[in-house]
Amino acid sequence: MEVSKTKVEAIVNYKLARGTFKTLEPILAFVDKDNYKFLNAPNILKIEEEDATDIKIREPKGFQVLEESLFDNTVALKQIKNTAKETKNRLALIHNNTKLKLKKHHVIWLIRDQIARVALTGITGFDSPVLEQSLIEAQLSYKMVETILEFSKSEFNNAKLLKTWQDEISKTIIDLNQEFSTFNRYNFIKNHTHKQLELLVETQKDWQVEFPFELAFTNNMTSLFSKATFNVNYFSDSNKPVVDLQEKIALGEELFNDVSLSSNKEMSCATCHHKDKAFTDGMVTFSKQNRNTPTLTYSSLQQSFFHDGRAGSLEGQIVSVVDNKNEFHTNLENITEAVSKNLEYTNKLKALYNKTTEREIRHAIATYVRSLNTFNSKFDRNINNQENTLTESEINGFNIFSGKGKCATCHFAPVFNGTVPPAFNESEMELLGVPKSIHKNSKVSDDLGRYHVFKTDERKMFFKTPTIRNIEKTGPYMHNGVYNSLEEVITFYNNGGGSGLGFDLEYQTLPTDSLNLSKNEIKDLVNFMNSLSDN
Repeated sequence: MEVSKTKVEAIVNYKLARGTFKTLEPILAFVDKDNYKFLNAPNILKIEEEDATDIKIREPKGFQVLEESLFDNTVALKQIKNTAKETKNRLALIHNNTKLKLKKHHVIWLIRDQIARVALTGITGFDSPVLEQSLIEAQLSYKMVETILEFSKSEFNNAKLLKTWQDEISKTIIDLNQEFSTFNRYNFIKNHTHKQLELLVETQKDWQVEFPFELAFTNNMTSLFSKATFNVNYFSDSNKPVVDLQEKIALGEELFNDVSLSSNKEMSCATCHHKDKAFTDGMVTFSKQNRNTPTLTYSSLQQSFFHDGRAGSLEGQIVSVVDNKNEFHTNLENITEAVSKNLEYTNKLKALYNKTTEREIRHAIATYVRSLNTFNSKFDRNINNQENTLTESEINGFNIFSGKGKCATCHFAPVFNGTVPPAFNESEMELLGVPKSIHKNSKVSDDLGRYHVFKTDERKMFFKTPTIRNIEKTGPYMHNGVYNSLEEVITFYNNGGGSGLGFDLEYQTLPTDSLNLSKNEIKDLVNFMNSLSDN
């Protein structure tokens, strides 16, 4: 009884501390990303694998760990106190060492990040998994945004613009004052998030802001769901604008479809990545491959490649395909030689790059793949007010995806993959417990996934979270193609993943509790996901 009473008091104090943290989130998350991540990390092991000689395994700390621990009867009070102490010490360190020197463009970036953070992770329950205080916390962060704008009052040449901001934030806070389970996230993004992004572009013009460069979001983005949303170069090796972009895309497409680059002259990139199947092949696994062929659409908007994340760039991924004995079965020297024998290729490479080495060949192919982000699906067109054709079921499906279903806590909008917004500098990996087959007594898949890269035991059966854009066209599903329909996939999640199938997986990251989705809710989820097919 005494322990229970103490935990009740701890929960009250936790909510107060968490509220202050979320109030400061817009600033802290921008000026000190590492400490913010420490304080707001999910309650799962943090594995850092720089290379085979530098692997760090860290126990999670911070507010999410405290939140789950306070509501877990198996967690001792002593453990909770230790986590609270470490969290307090980190906050004291931040307080003593943080010095703010923000320029005008920093303030714009900071506000843009927070607007996106609320829409893409905040209102999904990403960092409030038990209490589901996301909407309350979003209100607190918006009050801080309002405070920041007030502090910047002298920068406004147009006084009406500041008043418009104040009115919009007031309306936003009112609309956030709802129940988590019934909140209409689609309407919130459409009516508030996008309006605020438009106001932000007006503000940077009014302030005459000059940006030194672009981050993941373009500096003039006004929608989260647009081809103009992302600076695709942020995700590339060079992070520089590509000169002669359209010509390089065209050359890359030619090379992508050319079978002469493989050793047997029978395979091209397009052999496994069919354009009409959203650049997949429609097979469980391709011949002599162990894993399902992933889509290339939107693949450039992530930080790791292949199901196990073993490549760090599109150019690096191409090397693996070239070297793989079950794919191109050749090497970069042979590829370069094959291209050099084609006068048309060599002329184009010299004209566009002044060189004809393997580096330029890989860059051209990667540039083509980076062009496969169209953001023109039915869902995109509707949330951007280009048409009004989404059904009630499709809208409800998005709201379930981003709310009750907790899908968006791993498949982050707008790309709906595992690369975490708004910084987009980390692609998450998950252990779901995917079965080997659909049979009742099936065992867990024996593919150890990420483990094969660095042999880290805590990474056994971990796989990168893929995009669900174009998912209607990219079945069969999962890394081993075990499921043929989206209904089967959702049922797997609804029942608690591998745990629901009876698998005892210590590091499963998917919540083991049932989502309690009804048949109609599953149908709505499928309808929403189908609305993400590119036009």
